[in-house]
Amino acid sequence: MIMVKNSYICPKTKITLKIAVNTRLLLKNKLEGIGWFIYETFSRMVKAHPEHTFYFLFDRPYDSSFVFEDNVIPVVVPPPARHPVLHYWWFEHALPKALKRIQPDIFISPDTYNSLSSPFKSLMVIHDLNFVHHPEMMPWLPRKYYNHFTPRYAEKADRILTVSEFTKKDIVKQYAIDPAKIDVAYNGANSLYTPIPE
Repeated sequence: MIMVKNSYICPKTKITLKIAVNTRLLLKNKLEGIGWFIYETFSRMVKAHPEHTFYFLFDRPYDSSFVFEDNVIPVVVPPPARHPVLHYWWFEHALPKALKRIQPDIFISPDTYNSLSSPFKSLMVIHDLNFVHHPEMMPWLPRKYYNHFTPRYAEKADRILTVSEFTKKDIVKQYAIDPAKIDVAYNGANSLYTPIPE
């Protein structure tokens, strides 16, 4: 601590975090909406924060192009989870074991899932509640899974990130979540989307 004219200046302390990220939707040549969200967000975040270590949690062998920087440690946590039964097993059994080994400061899940069994702080991203408002657009079993677990995941999360004020209000209305726990960060546009001449 340095004293300058009756003021105290603290030298910058470099805080380093261990950040575990659910990256199971990073699939080579198969990126869809949330996969692109994960790709665009974390390819930038790991570069912007070299002081932190990011553990990317894949549910199958990963492509090395998704290890964006030296501060990314890829971890494969089987089994591949693409069915509600496997979702449950992955998030409530396989993932908590992996997190226990990593001991992260925070677990980030960008695909509307969370882990009820993990004792670590969590940030989950809820993109929308389409399965509530348009149930006909989703098969029966995944819809039942989302309707049963999403409110529990939201309650368990330490913070929730969503992509619009509308969805924030929807989460508050549907699940009675404290709005102070929800942050809004709007989606950006892929660099493919550029103005074209008339």
